[in-house]
Parts: sequence; C-alpha cells; structure tokens
Amino acid sequence: MAGHEDTRAPAPASSNTPSLPEHSLPFTPTAAPADAASALSEADGVARRRREFTAVLGAFRHRRVLVPYGTNGAALTVELYGVRWLLAFTDEWALARYARARGEGDRSWRYRMVWGAAVLDAGVPAVAGAAGLPCGVLVDAGDGERGLVLPPVTGIVPEAVAVDRPKAETGLRSEGGRS
Repeated sequence: MAGHEDTRAPAPASSNTPSLPEHSLPFTPTAAPADAASALSEADGVARRRREFTAVLGAFRHRRVLVPYGTNGAALTVELYGVRWLLAFTDEWALARYARARGEGDRSWRYRMVWGAAVLDAGVPAVAGAAGLPCGVLVDAGDGERGLVLPPVTGIVPEAVAVDRPKAETGLRSEGGRS
C-alpha cells in the first residue's frame, strides 16, 4: 500500500476536542413485530439501513485515508476475538485521538495515505494472508460512535478472504450419482 508518508506527530489535543464516552449502552434485543404492518415497517427500516451503509461504504472506498505503520513497514493492526483489524483514519485528528486513547499521544506516528478501496481490496487480503486470520477494517478506532467497523464479510472485503464466502465446489458427486 504505497502512498504519502508523513512522520509528523499528530496534532496535539485541543480543549474543544470531544472526549471519548466513559460508558457504552447495553445491548437490548428488540421485540418481534406484533403484526404484518409492523413487520413491513421493520423491513423498510432494514432496507433503509442497508442503503445508508452502502453509501457509507462507497464513500470510504472513494476517500483517501491514513493507515499508520510500524518500524517494519507493515500496517498497524489489532487482534480482537480471532479477527485481525487493519486501522484506518479519516484525518490526522482522528489518528491523534486514537494515539491519546492508547496513552501514546506524545510519540510520532508514521502513516501512509491510501485510497479506502486499496485498503479493502489489497490491504485486507495481505493482512489476512500474513496473519492467518480473517481481517476487517476499523475506521477512526477510538472515536466511539463516529468510528466505523468494516467486518470481513462479502460485499465489504474480497470474497476470497470473507468469512461468509460461499463454499467452494468440490466436484464430488453426491449419493445417487448427481452433483
């Protein structure tokens, strides 16, 4: 993932920079729809949220993002629950907030500026192959609700490295002589 390199430290925190939330809301399952009308409105809501996510994903793919990297030249990643997450930031301020959240706001962070599409189409497969784990992307990690999670599923990452990819054809015949 070649691109612009900058070894400047992220901008220092300012007094008007919002702080990270101290708590998160607990998961609350929604009740099943009581009738056909509410089921229809729920289906409309799902369709609307899918359209909104598709627009956000498209915007990410067409945007240049900052991908921090270590001294070995590899993109910085984190592992959580058996998934490797590649880190991408929309600007230096978002990277600075992440650095401060880690307690590393005083050190210099090196990064490459790359297209979001390159992160998904080339970076994710490279990290997944090297790590031997599924790989997704965390955009603006440390920014709470302003952050974005791009999981390693079809439609987001290349099918070859998606955890929900279709099973490969084996060419074996099933019982009864039909495939």
